[in-house]
Amino acid sequence: MLKLAPIILCVYDQPKLTRQTLQLLEKNIHASESLLYIFSDAPKDADSVEDVNKLRSILREPWEFKHITIIERQRHLGVDENLFDAVSKITEKHGKAIVLTDNLQTSTFALSYFNDALIRYEHEEQIRSISGYMYPVQHPKRLPKTFFFRLSNAWGFATWQRAWKDFTLQEKEITLKRKEIKSLNIDGQQNFWELHNNSQLKTWATAWYLYIFKQNGLVLYPRFSMISPLHNEHKQENSYLEEMYTPTLSNTKIKYFPTEIKENKAALEAIKSFYKHKKGPLIYRLLRYITKKPNRPLEMGKQSNK
Repeated sequence: MLKLAPIILCVYDQPKLTRQTLQLLEKNIHASESLLYIFSDAPKDADSVEDVNKLRSILREPWEFKHITIIERQRHLGVDENLFDAVSKITEKHGKAIVLTDNLQTSTFALSYFNDALIRYEHEEQIRSISGYMYPVQHPKRLPKTFFFRLSNAWGFATWQRAWKDFTLQEKEITLKRKEIKSLNIDGQQNFWELHNNSQLKTWATAWYLYIFKQNGLVLYPRFSMISPLHNEHKQENSYLEEMYTPTLSNTKIKYFPTEIKENKAALEAIKSFYKHKKGPLIYRLLRYITKKPNRPLEMGKQSNK
C-alpha cells in the first residue's frame, strides 16, 4: 500500500485564494486518503484581522481529506517562519511532506506525482526536493517527462526530513567563488546571489536554494507543471511578469522518472532561455522605465505577510 506523504498548507489572509486552493487540492487523486496540516498565521495588524478570520472559517468547512489538523498561530510569524516551522515539525513527525501555500492551484495528478517521486528517491541523498512547478519554457516536449535541475522552487514542493533537518533560516555567512556564483545564478541569467544577500528580498526559499546548492543537491522537475500560482487577490491587476511565470497545468499522470542522477542539459538551456527573455519585449521594458514602475522579483516565493 502506498504510504502517502502528509500535505502542509501555509495560509495567511487570502480567503478567496485559499478556498480555490483547497477546492482544487481536494480534487486530486489521493486527496481523500491524505493527512492535511494547515498552518494559519495570525494577523500582523488590525487591517488583517477580518481577512484572517474569514480564512479560518473557510478552513473549518467539510473538505474531503483523510484528516485535517489546523494550527492557528497566536502571534504573527510571517511567511518565512510559519513555513519553516511547519515543514520542520511535520517532516520530523512523518519523515516527508508536500508543501503548499494559499495561492496555488494544483493539477489533479499533483499529489500522485509528489508521492511517487518521494518514494522513488527517498534514499538518494543528492535529491533534496521535488518541485511541482515548472517554468513555461519554449518547446517543452523536447524535455524528458521529469528531469533533475539545480534550482529549487517555492511554488509547491516536497521534501524529506533527511534533506530538511540541517537547513536553517539563520545561515552562517556564506562565501562563494566567482564560478560558483555564476552557476548559482543559472549561468548569469538570474541574480539569486544578490537576492540572498539583500535583506529586503531574501526569503526562506532563497536560503533553501542556496543550502541545496552548497550540498551539490538536485531537484526533480516535471516537464509540464503540476502547480500554477494564483494571483494575489489584494492586487488590482496582474503584472506582465506574473503572466510570464504562469504555466499550463499538466493533465496526465507522470510515470517516467530518471534513473541517472545528474542535471539535465536540455532543461538547463531551456530554463536559461526563459530567464533571458522573461523581462519581456523591448517596448514593454521601455514603457515600464518611463512610468517608473519596475517589477519586483517574483522569484523564490516572495510574499507580503512579513
